[in-house]
Amino acid sequence: MNTSPSGCTWSGEYSIETSASAEAIWHLFRDVGTWASWNAGIESVALEGPFAAGTSFTMKAPGQDAMRSRLTEVRENECFVDETTIDALTIRVAHRIERKGEGARVTYAVSAEGPGAKDIGPAVASDFPDVLTLLARKAEAR
Repeated sequence: MNTSPSGCTWSGEYSIETSASAEAIWHLFRDVGTWASWNAGIESVALEGPFAAGTSFTMKAPGQDAMRSRLTEVRENECFVDETTIDALTIRVAHRIERKGEGARVTYAVSAEGPGAKDIGPAVASDFPDVLTLLARKAEAR
């Protein structure tokens, strides 16, 4: 994790290896309506178009207001990146899949830029280890 002295940027990266294929992981990533089944930090997600770069979506965490985000990069079976901007703070999360033999390594790389990044970045990423574990289990069960 990196934090600038001013507290305006923060980044972190979390990974898990799984016996699930890259395609099984990708299937779960693309199926945004089921994200809540493997991510307790999500109550609902509504995609406003295809799962493609430029498409926006609304995501609601339990007990919080919905946030609007945008897919900035989508590469099938490899990666998608989403970006959320709230006032002057921007949070980007890259969801990467790397093939490892019969399985895969899944990495969530998060960065936060703007006022409060050093506090909000870690809060956003605090459940990523649990999310990755549940994602891997669900993909392995497919």
